[in-house]
Amino acid sequence: MQRKAISIGSVELAEPILTASGTAGYGAEFDSYFPLKEIGAVVTKSIAHFEWPGNPAPRLHPTTSGMLNAVGLQGGGVASFIERDLPLLQKSGAKIVVSIWGHSIDDYSQAAKMLAEVGDQVAAVEVNLSCPNLSGNHAMFSHDAELSAQVIESCLTADLPLWAKLSPNTSLLVDVARAVHSAGAQAVTLVNTAIGMAIDTDTGLPVLGNVRGGLSGSALHPIAVRCIYEVRAALPEIKILGAGGVVSGQTAAEMMLAGADAVQVGTATFADPRAPIKILRQLHKWANAHSISDWSQVTSASHRGGLKTLDN
Repeated sequence: MQRKAISIGSVELAEPILTASGTAGYGAEFDSYFPLKEIGAVVTKSIAHFEWPGNPAPRLHPTTSGMLNAVGLQGGGVASFIERDLPLLQKSGAKIVVSIWGHSIDDYSQAAKMLAEVGDQVAAVEVNLSCPNLSGNHAMFSHDAELSAQVIESCLTADLPLWAKLSPNTSLLVDVARAVHSAGAQAVTLVNTAIGMAIDTDTGLPVLGNVRGGLSGSALHPIAVRCIYEVRAALPEIKILGAGGVVSGQTAAEMMLAGADAVQVGTATFADPRAPIKILRQLHKWANAHSISDWSQVTSASHRGGLKTLDN
């Protein structure tokens, strides 16, 4: 069954499944596994206006139901992305969302301005306010409503749709979501990783070179669903991209029922690079089984007394 496109502010997505930032490289690498143009969009790994080496190794550690990562946003910067990676993504036919980060408000602004030069090739900019793997002020942006709003305002000069990626590691999530929305973000992405750590019981030392890392995968999913539900309850009109532990069509549907308009697939791609397209097909199969003719029937249904299909 063909369902109409999903509007995320001024951005239209043909499908409700996207890749998540940080788990699929810059995106084009996955086109050999499935046609990237068949999913809603590709969200690149986060890049700054400068080159950044990332955190010391080890950077990844598997957990019982997920993964800890402390990559630390390693990347060649916006200029390198535009020269080397953007042409490959364009060739794939994918809808492109570029994730940016910075240590300061000016860092974000500069990254956004550089992307404005290729704005005709970029559908939106996802402003990563919430990576927990760096020390200093950056870790605090998504925990401070005023600072988060200032970052969004600084990026508006790029004249590109902005999505704000927020953290589950704060009790102020709703306040931050409200602030970035008021500042001009067309959507929020909920959520980034939860802060965690692991210790080697043979050495007694932290496993990760950065000590702490971001917990993703299935363990994060119930937290992400709760965050989406709470933001949707408080802000009925805001657009939400769900992220966190999506491993199947059913877990994607759960996020949409909680309030997400579309869903990003991340850690699942480590086990299977074809996870986004497989999950999209499973989600369509689920929707067909529930007589869903429009994705709006699914989004926020848990706030409207439950799922209501054409059959009831």
